[in-house]
Amino acid sequence: MHRQMTTLDFLDRGVDIYGDAVGVVAHDGTEYTYAEFGERVDRAAAALSALGIEGGDRVALLAPNTHWFLETLFAINELGAVSVPCNYRLVESDYEYILDDCGAKAVVADYEYAGKVEAVRDAVSAETFVANPAEGVDGDWLDYETLLAGADPDGVERPDISEDDPATINYTSGTTGDPKGVVRTHRTEHYHALITAHHTEITDDDAYLWTLPMFHVNGWGYPYVITGVGGKHVCQRHFDAAGAFERIHDHDVTYLCGAPTVLDSLIDHYRNTDVAATGEKPVRIATAASPPPEATIRTVEDELGWDILHVYGLTETGPLITTSNSPRRIASEGRFAIKTRQGHAMLGTELRVVDQHGEDVPRDDEAMGEIVVRGNQIMDRYWEKPDQTREAFTDRVEGWFHTGDIATIDQRGMISIKDRKKDVIISGGENISSVEVEDALYDHPDIERVAVIGVPHEKWGETPKAIVVPAGGADLTEEGVIEFARDNLAHFKCPTVVELVDDLPETSTGKIRKVELRKSHGDPVE
Repeated sequence: MHRQMTTLDFLDRGVDIYGDAVGVVAHDGTEYTYAEFGERVDRAAAALSALGIEGGDRVALLAPNTHWFLETLFAINELGAVSVPCNYRLVESDYEYILDDCGAKAVVADYEYAGKVEAVRDAVSAETFVANPAEGVDGDWLDYETLLAGADPDGVERPDISEDDPATINYTSGTTGDPKGVVRTHRTEHYHALITAHHTEITDDDAYLWTLPMFHVNGWGYPYVITGVGGKHVCQRHFDAAGAFERIHDHDVTYLCGAPTVLDSLIDHYRNTDVAATGEKPVRIATAASPPPEATIRTVEDELGWDILHVYGLTETGPLITTSNSPRRIASEGRFAIKTRQGHAMLGTELRVVDQHGEDVPRDDEAMGEIVVRGNQIMDRYWEKPDQTREAFTDRVEGWFHTGDIATIDQRGMISIKDRKKDVIISGGENISSVEVEDALYDHPDIERVAVIGVPHEKWGETPKAIVVPAGGADLTEEGVIEFARDNLAHFKCPTVVELVDDLPETSTGKIRKVELRKSHGDPVE
């Protein structure tokens, strides 16, 4: 038989099977059983319905990692409407663009960020504005908790929802132009949650700490994964290492996610305090965004005693399409040799690395090409951008999504990211992976953060430039960085220019904004 796959399947299972278990812990420690959580979702859906939200309407959601973000995400889909989670780190003009581009009918926002929407309210088409709490916002906003208190949890009858209906529109970071709205259907969200649950081995005994932004491609699908298996959501409005360790102990957290910057923060706090690394249960952590240096993985596993899982993907791909979780290969080849790699394709996912002509590169772990992928978790389309959608699925190979990431692939299909296509440095005809150079520099004890970009060079066309954040108190010099690189890399790969800075611009998920660095640090070198 054929049954429609929707995001609500995960909510229903959590409520039906685990109704008496604690399902959600709010930032302030308030606990909600899955039955209580389900009732709040129903109330939120009824409240939005009373405000005129119906199937197909887009509802923008702007909030940090809160219990009510999770409620509203499910409530929007319960009406057959489309959630549009927004990055809370954007500026007013960004929200004006996104709300206009998706045609949002309503905005539900946290008091901390609603003011950014209020500033452009008259310029957007949205008609309904809800804040939590409304008293914390200047302007005419409806209060979230007041709406829930007055709503009938039995007052909404779910419409017929097709698995091919849009469930959410996630906007890309916009690092190379205007953000694109990635349309993800109920089917793509459902399938992605299933394979993520399998590969991360999450069960009803897990407590998941929300350090990863919930808005980012729907929190990597974990609202559905954790709810569907009956695990416990532990919310933290904004990540800070001290608060993370506090929740690890108070709620016996077993699983969390974090970009390399998050890992570094956790390591620093652990080293500088007497905090215990875990509660009663062991901890595992998934990392993605930019490839973590081997030194970071080694520290997480050897000092904190956590098991680290390296995964990979993009907003357009679910996000997750690969995993390094291969015990057999770890046993035979070594954990650092495997865990620094992005890994194998996940179940039901086809992955290739192709050259500029669309031909597969040799599986020798040396030849570089672009990663292309297809699978049921891949996006449906870019919202109202047919030309960009067509290009994404036809550039080198017809019918495969083109990631823009450059990688090698070994004989057993495990990939290793070398760079973004736009970030590969071509110097004197040689392709240089900025990621490889960065990874080598991270072994320097006095380097805290580093980004490598290509800058114009009169003779070589381009040359590597390292932009370095020194570790606190370090006596680091530009000449010392170059000398260290020459001791650890082929000379043609070494930075010829180094600039020391206080920080690096990042996206919400810890990716360094190299497009900004190229603008501000990309002066030609003679």
